Amino acid sequence: MQVLFQKSAQAEIKKIEQKLTNIDCQISELTTKAFNYEITVNKNKESIKVLVYFGKKGVKTVLQGNKESLLYKQINKLLYGEELFIENNSIEMQNFDEYIGTDESGKGDYFGPLVTAAVYTNKQISFELEQIGVKDSKLISDNEIKKIETDVKKIIKSKFEIILINPEKYNLLFEQFKNLNKILAWAHTKAIQNLIASVNCNNVICDKFGNEYLIRSELSKKNIDINIFQTAKGERFTGVAAASILARAKVIDWFKNKSKEIGLEIPKGAGEQVNLIAQKILQKTDKEYLSKMIKFHFKNSQNIFMK
Repeated sequence: MQVLFQKSAQAEIKKIEQKLTNIDCQISELTTKAFNYEITVNKNKESIKVLVYFGKKGVKTVLQGNKESLLYKQINKLLYGEELFIENNSIEMQNFDEYIGTDESGKGDYFGPLVTAAVYTNKQISFELEQIGVKDSKLISDNEIKKIETDVKKIIKSKFEIILINPEKYNLLFEQFKNLNKILAWAHTKAIQNLIASVNCNNVICDKFGNEYLIRSELSKKNIDINIFQTAKGERFTGVAAASILARAKVIDWFKNKSKEIGLEIPKGAGEQVNLIAQKILQKTDKEYLSKMIKFHFKNSQNIFMK
């Protein structure tokens, strides 16, 4: 495993070097040390070190230098921007004997909660989950989700955590963070923190939703040092797929219960049908009631509340 992480670190520093050449920086010769690779970057009399560490907990990239300098901010944005900070080799993740998978559901729905789930798995648990048909929840119907949810919980027992952020709480968090990805980072971190309190596991795989630095930053605030991988299409990993199923099952429950409560079928998504139902709910109730059912920052609100 150490050799795999070292190879991944070497590939990562090479990729960073390539990115830095595109912003007209002077880059030193690559230095190899016992547990990291490093380069020094110079531009306009400013100097920053980029270090890529490898070890038992995986690969980690660190910047050293004046955080207020223009060069530091430029490199930080380049590496921690919209792209993943570290694109980890899937072979490394597949070789984990155990890990925690996290995923979320509900972020694209105007109505309803945002739910994040974390699931602990190992090779035996993953094998059993695969036998019952665990896969990306988006490939499974609502009715089938509820059945598989029950089967998943029988296998993983108490080794999972769910963070359900109801719309009222979500709207408060959005006022605080001003950014969906920051809310996601907070929720994923909370689920991870709660689960690692009961399972001894330092490896986490989560589906890509934004900047990996956001989760690392939230974990750092809580003094949690783990080996985290954020990857596109994370549901190809059984633990992440199981988490996506548990999260979506909670979203399905909310829609079913609220539809029954209001006497209208509440649609998912954020399309025109959602606007029509929201207006009907507003006519039946009031703004306060509707506000507790929706994610207010969606553009749908302009069509509904501004009329």
